Formats: sequence, C-alpha cells, structure tokens
Amino acid sequence: MGITGSNKQRRGNTRQRIQDVALELFSAQGYEKTSLREIAERLEVTKAALYYHFKTKEDILISLFEDLVRPMDELIEWGRTQPHTLETKQEVLRRYSEALTGAAPLFRFMQENQATVRELSIGEMFKERMITLLDIIKDPDAPLTDQVRCISALFSMHAGMFVLRDVEGDPEDKRKAVLEVAIDLVTQAHSGG
Repeated sequence: MGITGSNKQRRGNTRQRIQDVALELFSAQGYEKTSLREIAERLEVTKAALYYHFKTKEDILISLFEDLVRPMDELIEWGRTQPHTLETKQEVLRRYSEALTGAAPLFRFMQENQATVRELSIGEMFKERMITLLDIIKDPDAPLTDQVRCISALFSMHAGMFVLRDVEGDPEDKRKAVLEVAIDLVTQAHSGG
C-alpha cells in the first residue's frame, strides 16, 4: 500500500508515520498478527520511541479512529446548525465524500477486521455518528421509501470505496460518480419523489 497521496506531507510527523505504518501492517497481515516490535522495525525506530507516542496496538488503532471521526464530528456540528434544506444535505454529502476519501485505508481495515473493530467498540463509535449524519440528511417524518433513499445514499458512499477499487478508472472520477448517485438519492428523497 505504501505512503501515498495525502500521506506524503505527513511523513515528518512521527505520530502520523506510526499510524500510517501500523495501518499498513494491520491491513496487510491482520491486527492480531502485527506486533509493536514490527511497527518499530518498519519505521526504523526503537520500541521506546514508539512507546513515547503509543503504549499499545489498541492505542494506535483508537487514535486512527479518533482521526477518522474528528472530520465527521465537525461535519455533524456544521450540519446541525444549518437549515434543513436540500442544499445543506447536498453539502453534507460532498464534505462526507472528501472525509471518506482521506480515510479509505482505515475503511479497508474495518472491512477486513470486523471482529477487532467490534471488540474494541470502535464500530459502535462509528455507528453513532452514521445515525447522526443520517438524521441530518433525512427528514424526520419522511415516508419510508425516502428514508431508505437517504440510508442508501450513505451506504453507497461506503460501498463505493470498496466495490469501485477493482473498477478501472481515475479514483477522483469514481469518487465523483458515487457522490453524484448519493446526491441523486437524497435529492429524490427531499422532493418526496
């Protein structure tokens, strides 16, 4: 997987380098099979240097999730202060799409290590935010079909990250295509069509 794209500017930050390498190893060989010693070796630092930032593998994983949910929390806070208009809903989806793109490696890890995610209650933390985001993009008294459209919009954005990985094409074009479908669903739900 390597350090690519948005991670390039993160190289200088030791804490973030540890997170990147740990996530790479967790994804490649599984969370359980990865040791702190391996992470330290890959980074070419001592275990003590690693301990300065993180005491356990769980600490690393939790910090990754905190980094993932921070943009979600900011988006939720913003969305809650906006009028419940179609424009707000569309902007929430746009911003969420960008947040997801930055967190793609973590989502891959979640998909491949569901038991670990459940065990560490990280899944619960994420699920709560998904429910809150859903409340922002769907109308409380919307007909069931429109509620399903809004739920489908969010799931399309998540599924698109995995399913489209194997589809030829530019990642940004794929992201925009998924976003367009999500916006179409929420627009249709909003207009009650």
